[in-house]
Amino acid sequence: MLSRRDWFGVTLGAGASLALSPRLLKALETQARALQPGALLKRAIPSTGEMLPVIGLGSSATFSTVARSEDVTALRDVLRTMVERGASVFDTAPSYGASEQVAGTIVNELGIADKVFWATKVNAVRRGGGGTANPADSRAQIDSSFGKIRKEKIDLIQVHNLADVPTQLGILTELKQAGRIRYTGVTTTSESAYGRLAEYMRNEPMDFIGIDYAVDNRGVEEVILPLAMERKIGVLVYAPFGRTSLFRRAAGVDVPEWAKEYDINSWAQFFLKFLVSHPAVTAVTPATSKPTNMIDNIGGGIGRLPDEAARARMASFVDALPAAGRR
Repeated sequence: MLSRRDWFGVTLGAGASLALSPRLLKALETQARALQPGALLKRAIPSTGEMLPVIGLGSSATFSTVARSEDVTALRDVLRTMVERGASVFDTAPSYGASEQVAGTIVNELGIADKVFWATKVNAVRRGGGGTANPADSRAQIDSSFGKIRKEKIDLIQVHNLADVPTQLGILTELKQAGRIRYTGVTTTSESAYGRLAEYMRNEPMDFIGIDYAVDNRGVEEVILPLAMERKIGVLVYAPFGRTSLFRRAAGVDVPEWAKEYDINSWAQFFLKFLVSHPAVTAVTPATSKPTNMIDNIGGGIGRLPDEAARARMASFVDALPAAGRR
């Protein structure tokens, strides 16, 4: 199990190879000293040292489905719960239905807009357009996000699905320099695109990547996560509960007793702590439309973190579970 001092060591990552800046080192040290039992862990954004809670909220699928039903009570409760429990990262995109607009309305009505770290995306590449984006269309989509979110400055905008990165990341870089957005990045949730992602990480300026990562989907551990640490790029994790539903695979199986050594009390916390314990991960954004699930998810960022031996044990345990739908 990890003490606060041990956690500081893990958060620094794989030794001196990270070559952390003095500002980032100081931010991490301050966080390690300030960490209290029961508090949601935070990680530093590598490019600035700003601290972010390690558990956030995604809005793909579940959030947009509820928004379409016009019953936003649950979404209001989820966002309120997120902020009250110390989380802040809210991941969305123009393609997630009414997610941006509904969430923007809710947080402004609740008076918590300034407590949310907004992470949205841009992808204005049209079907049949040869994979290129019209810059005017990209700027219009970004302006639309500003209107829906209702903020003068958005925390993070990423190029969705690596869509015409040269054009759209260039626009985001301009907006960052102009002070309209704070951070830029790119995303993909396709293993076949990891090679292109790595090239952009090596050659383009960015603060974040958004990628798929789960205890049963560990491909990014080979190149992408080490490269993120090397290049000092933050990592937002998508699809943390697996491609084929880790919950279905674990149905009827008890969380192993040894997992409690790491303050793991549910399968959600098991799956999330595996991710949070990787030093490259900045925040994990599981999607939910239920406040009770939001509370459970936040538990995945509280308390002791698995060490390398425990992470290997967790992966082996999950690998031995039946495939989804098979018993």
